Order: sequence, then structure tokens, then C-alpha cells
Amino acid sequence: MLPTDSALVLFSGGQDSTTCLAWALKHYARVETIGFDYGQRHAVELTVRPQLIASLRALNPAWDARLGEDHMIDLSLISRISQTAMTHDIAIETQANGLPNTFVPGRNLLFMTVAATVAYRRGLTVLVGGMCETDFSGYPDCRDDTMKALQVTLNLGMDTRTKLETPLMWRDKRQTWELAQDLGGTPLVDLIRSGTHTCYLGERGALHDWGYGCGTCPACELRARGYRQFTGTGN
Repeated sequence: MLPTDSALVLFSGGQDSTTCLAWALKHYARVETIGFDYGQRHAVELTVRPQLIASLRALNPAWDARLGEDHMIDLSLISRISQTAMTHDIAIETQANGLPNTFVPGRNLLFMTVAATVAYRRGLTVLVGGMCETDFSGYPDCRDDTMKALQVTLNLGMDTRTKLETPLMWRDKRQTWELAQDLGGTPLVDLIRSGTHTCYLGERGALHDWGYGCGTCPACELRARGYRQFTGTGN
């Protein structure tokens, strides 16, 4: 029996959020998705989202029955108030404060706040995000403590009992691939490999063994290393 709780999944079109969507479809009877156009440099992720949703429906009739509405939110103000390698055509490097300049200040905080607002209106009781402290690349808004504090704040501010779930929080990329295998077998792994987009630079030319991407940005390096550890083809 599935719980009666309903979930809203932060779904970008990347590896992590696709795995989280499959996880939510296994655990909740009603699931909706939300995506954000924030002026990201890799906007191709928004292009692959609809096909990914359609493909996930086709993989499993039960998932198709549970998967509801998709919500796309314009948060382009983020790119207007930030100067990062995720929102502007600048080189990826480490900043003076020790954080990579791919960190978009306030992004996940705003994502969760907007998602909680949509969930409130839609009667959804769980928010699911792909935040991960194991492979979080130094992003403070991906930490478990941040998500726990945000859950308290959102529930106080909205007088709700919304739960924030982060299925990948303590998994590295190899374990994320393994979770996908457990959830949907080889068909889901193949879909994530060829259908999702994670590369920071938005490169979608050649399909590598681990998926599309430039192969050199931090996101590609993590994804490729995790896939090769998962398949036993390298470190």
C-alpha cells in the first residue's frame, strides 16, 4: 500500500531530479512536478523535461497513473540579480570565499519556497528535491542542515506540516545510478543516461557512455566518474 501523502518533485531534467521523480513515483500515490526557468546557461535541460516525463510514463503504467500535472515557473529574476557561471557565459572557477562560481546564491532556497507555495495551493504534502551533501560541490544550500532548517521555516510561515524529502542526500553519484537501477532497472538507467541533461555548459553534442555533456565541467566529471564506478569500468 502506498501512503496517502502526495508529492511535488523539483524536476529540472537532470540525472538527480529524474532519479528523485522515479523514487517519488514508487513511494507516493499522487505526484506532480515543478521546474524553474531561471535564466540558466544550460537551458537545454528545460527542453528535455517534457520528453523525460513522457518516457517515464511509458516505462511503468503505475507511474503513469500516479503522475499528475507539471508546473513550469519563471524565476528569471535569479539571473538578473546574480553573476555566476550557471547564469552567465563566464569561466568556471573558485571564488575568494572558497565556493565555486557555479553556486547560485539563494537558488535552492527560492526553489523550495516557490515549490511550497505551489504545493499549498495543490494540496500536496511532500516536497522532493535532489539536493546532495555527498557530491554537493561545496554548495551550502544543498546541505542537510539547510533543508531541515528550511522545512521548519516553511511550515512555520505557512502553518503546514509539509515534509522535505532529499533521497540523494547521502548518496554519491555511483549510488545514485544504483538507486535508478533499483527503481526502474536497465530501462530507467538507459533513459537517464541518454535522456537527461546535467552539463553546466549545456553541451549536447556527442553521447558518451555516461550521457551527454562537455565532459570537463564539474557536473560532467561527477556524472562520468559515478557511472564508471557503477558499471565497473573505471574510477
